Amino acid sequence: MNRLEIPLDKCNLKFRVDGAPNAEDGGIFAGYASVFGGVDSFSDTIIKGAFVDSLTDRDRMPLMLFGHDSQNVIGKWLTMEEDDNGLWVEGEFTPNHTLAADVYASTKHGAIDGMSIGFMIPEGGAEDLEDGGRRITKVDLMEVSIVGFPADDEARVSQVKSAIKAIGSIRDAEYFLRDAGNFSRAMAKALISQLRPLFQREADIERERTEALEADRKWLRNLIK
Repeated sequence: MNRLEIPLDKCNLKFRVDGAPNAEDGGIFAGYASVFGGVDSFSDTIIKGAFVDSLTDRDRMPLMLFGHDSQNVIGKWLTMEEDDNGLWVEGEFTPNHTLAADVYASTKHGAIDGMSIGFMIPEGGAEDLEDGGRRITKVDLMEVSIVGFPADDEARVSQVKSAIKAIGSIRDAEYFLRDAGNFSRAMAKALISQLRPLFQREADIERERTEALEADRKWLRNLIK
């Protein structure tokens, strides 16, 4: 999953009326979830037209999440369309939803960093650049999040590295996927269950290799005697 954030001051975020999300039209807002031509902290640039295929003939809108957490669906997207500037979205916070109300208040107060898209890049959808970045021409949009993460990606990388070092068991790996990867409990367990046989197979191969080496050493020692 790829992620690309846009700071709140570039979102051109607007609310329809003042009031809490459970007030009439109080939870409806609009803005840019992505802006074309910009370069993010990973040197990636999304080009106009990248969202067209993803937004055409789909059964449902991408999810509206808080912090890319699939457990925190805080509303629904009503409109998504490209214009010359970027991906324009209109959404509605879920009425009487505690977290949605908190995010709404933090967003209006400016305490939230901005919006972020979560997407996959289909084959041929990106071009590698000489500076190490990518020119992204096509995406499969999975979700659009309102985010309150630190703006410094290096801080996030350091947190992930520390979490990886702490993995000492299958259970630790499952917790890492849920906390750092925003996997649901079911998704994390499913992935671990697929990986477990691979780990066991590698362990068996290594054990057989060790046993074979030890057998060779014993044969050589007996031959020397």
